[in-house]
Amino acid sequence: QAQLVESGGGLVQAGESLRLSCVGSARTFSGYSRAWFRQAPGKEREFVGLITWGQGRTDYAESLKDRFIISRDNAKNTMTLQMNNLRPDDTAVYYCAARMNICAGYVCDAPGLYDYWGQGTQVTVSS
Repeated sequence: QAQLVESGGGLVQAGESLRLSCVGSARTFSGYSRAWFRQAPGKEREFVGLITWGQGRTDYAESLKDRFIISRDNAKNTMTLQMNNLRPDDTAVYYCAARMNICAGYVCDAPGLYDYWGQGTQVTVSS
């Protein structure tokens, strides 16, 4: 059974950093990419960034690429999201997602493209 579990969320002050982790089951390990999305109250789910599992290529939302870094540890089947200089508008539930098949010629930045999802972890940034 495919499973993704996020951890590392919490309450921080503006300007601080936070590191989220996403551990996947063996089924998701064989997939093409993993991504982070976030969803703030009353807003649609938003693409944060992704990493391809084989080559480790990353893509980010343009507005976040200077503060957020995605990495992976294949041996541990773990993806991490390092978030720096956090701002109150980064407050959201952060979700990990996995896609099994390649996105040929385009960036997999839409929620509907992903096959498996974690339960989410809350990140709250106070001003």
